[in-house]
Amino acid sequence: MQKKNLPISAFVSVLLIIIILFSGCKPTIYTSPKFSSEREQHKILAILPFDVTIAMKKLPQSMTVEMLREMEEDEAYGVQGEIYTYFLKRTSEGRYTIEFQDIDTTNALLSKAEIAYGKIRNYSKSELAEILNVDVVLSGRIRRSKPMSTGAAIALAVLFAPFGTTNKVDVDVAIHSRSDSKLIWNYNHTYSGGIGSSPQRLTKALMKHISKKFPYSKK
Repeated sequence: MQKKNLPISAFVSVLLIIIILFSGCKPTIYTSPKFSSEREQHKILAILPFDVTIAMKKLPQSMTVEMLREMEEDEAYGVQGEIYTYFLKRTSEGRYTIEFQDIDTTNALLSKAEIAYGKIRNYSKSELAEILNVDVVLSGRIRRSKPMSTGAAIALAVLFAPFGTTNKVDVDVAIHSRSDSKLIWNYNHTYSGGIGSSPQRLTKALMKHISKKFPYSKK
């Protein structure tokens, strides 16, 4: 039997639904009232590997907890890299009042201080900023219901077909001061998308919102 193609109108409708699902509702953004008076003192920002949790109720038979932890770490560094690349490109266009520490330097300094990925959360933001010798640090938390198509997840993605395609992703991004670990800026949003979501796709949606309200953007 010959396979029928979807009419263009139906294809457009499906595409719009996908875009709406991934966009979600309006994000919540907070900026400290004192930030405007401190902004000019901040010269360099470090982007930390994100804190990623994949909260699956039941693991597929072929997956172990260790494999899941590896996926979380892959995603943590993947998102860190994508965000840095985004900022770096726009820094070259003169869009920001602050510089961004190279993530290779950030991760090397963390490693030198014997702060492994899973131990970052045990340090205050002031301590991390001190170790990295930066004025502020950008950190993030990602909570999702299924893995992304990244690293080990690519080979295992087929295992999740019976579990559906919806992937709820809660994202929280924060900037803290070196001087007192004070919260300067915070972004919180929930996305929904397919299991094939990648760090690139998530970061693109994330930065679309963040770029409009990023506190170090030039006026």
